[in-house]
Amino acid sequence: MTSIADSSVKIQTTSEPNPSTPGWFGEVVLLIRYLRTHDVLTKISEGVRFARRRMGHYEVIDFLAVLFGYAISGERTLEEVYQRLQPFAVPFMALFERDQLPSRSALSRFLAALTEAPVEALHTLFLDDLLARPLTPDKQTGGLVDRAGNTWIVFDIDGTREAARQRALPLTDELPPPFRRLDDVCAPGYRGRKRGEVVRTRTTASQAHSYQWLGSFGNRGKGRYREELRKGLSAIGRYLTTHHLPQERARLGLDGQYGNGAVLSDVAGFADVPRGKDYDLLNHPQIQARLHLPPDQSQQRPESQMERSLYDCPDVPVGPDDVPCRVVVATHPTGKKKSPVGVTRAGIVYELFFTNLREPRLHGL
Repeated sequence: MTSIADSSVKIQTTSEPNPSTPGWFGEVVLLIRYLRTHDVLTKISEGVRFARRRMGHYEVIDFLAVLFGYAISGERTLEEVYQRLQPFAVPFMALFERDQLPSRSALSRFLAALTEAPVEALHTLFLDDLLARPLTPDKQTGGLVDRAGNTWIVFDIDGTREAARQRALPLTDELPPPFRRLDDVCAPGYRGRKRGEVVRTRTTASQAHSYQWLGSFGNRGKGRYREELRKGLSAIGRYLTTHHLPQERARLGLDGQYGNGAVLSDVAGFADVPRGKDYDLLNHPQIQARLHLPPDQSQQRPESQMERSLYDCPDVPVGPDDVPCRVVVATHPTGKKKSPVGVTRAGIVYELFFTNLREPRLHGL
């Protein structure tokens, strides 16, 4: 047998541990260098305050450093982040000009006691930084031009839910009363097709053309969607004011979570097209009469063979206050798979859209 090993190659091993640098450490260095160049870390240290007992010598920036690393790392849990960071704790905290990595217990106590005020201060700081530095020197924001030649700025307000699985807890006399740590952040709610027992909702507000995030808000269960909607609208209003854009040319894209008459007063002044979820409106006499007439428009997307028919129903009373609203009904035949949205009746899928536009452009809904 002939060996192909090269005699000039020598392999040495040692029993001393030599951990490798996490693959995401370089991304943290680039991000922190960028934030430091624009004085974002200094503003966080000076503007975001949270005083409580047992803080020791830690500041808010110490805990945010760990959360920054967690967000960039892609690790599944904070425990795994700590395991990877432990050998490099000193250089990691030096990026933030701090000298000591907070312990896991200190971070846990900090997050458990955190109030809404410093979180809102952090939201405001990041939004101020986004509005102060436009993406391009000429402050281009993008836009959408309709068939009438009008320019629209589109914003998306979207709520997503994440389900959490919960195992059965043992109940015996020898064990203390059971409790679940997820009770503080999750609650029973609509799970859709996601497997789990409790859910948490996150609502985001973004500019659809530049993909800039203007806000992110999370809450237990189905969330406080009216409150989160108002916060998103406030951030959008600040964006429009900074870029000197008229509010009547801002169009909101809202998902089905806001598809009822209760939110019509919240979005007053904005052009909005939310997907409706109050399918009892299909029984309204005005909509029933309109569905028995030919559609206003038929539409077929290039990527799909499905053809939808659009019915325009102006001045339909919506919500508990019977607010006059324009309702657009989109219908299409049922396919082989169950439609994830809409309601099916007699082999036809019905979708509802609300809009306060007096002259809606049906094409593109």
